[in-house]
Amino acid sequence: MKKTILIIVTLLLTSFLSCKTKKLPVKEVIIERQDSTRFTVSAEIAEKAEDRNHGFMERKNIPDGTGMLFVFEKDQILSFWMKNTPHPLSIAYIDSKGKIRNIYDMTPYSLASIVSTVSVRYALEVPQGWYKKNGITEGDVVLIPE
Repeated sequence: MKKTILIIVTLLLTSFLSCKTKKLPVKEVIIERQDSTRFTVSAEIAEKAEDRNHGFMERKNIPDGTGMLFVFEKDQILSFWMKNTPHPLSIAYIDSKGKIRNIYDMTPYSLASIVSTVSVRYALEVPQGWYKKNGITEGDVVLIPE
């Protein structure tokens, strides 16, 4: 009887954990500065609403050179927050032509809305300070993968 209960608990726990750690597709996103210097981010691609809504929540470690690209169906004013997100992030709002329009730092667990100043199609979150460290600024271009 104990063995059966242990097997059932193990199966339930495994299925619960697999739901929380859903793997998103990863693509190389290239950012080209205005001086033609290029940087690559290995980005998880969040295209579905459920993936965009969850984002980096509960992630404690997001290594340098990685990020998450949020893809939206149309240009719009975007707003992000850091609910349940323990790792400090920077976000770039990117228009449909790939131009970075805004870059903001975001505070872990903050419920404050970080709003784009213009309609954009994409948002790229990376570890906080990564854009600044690499000299990436508003006006630089992101080559959006297919």
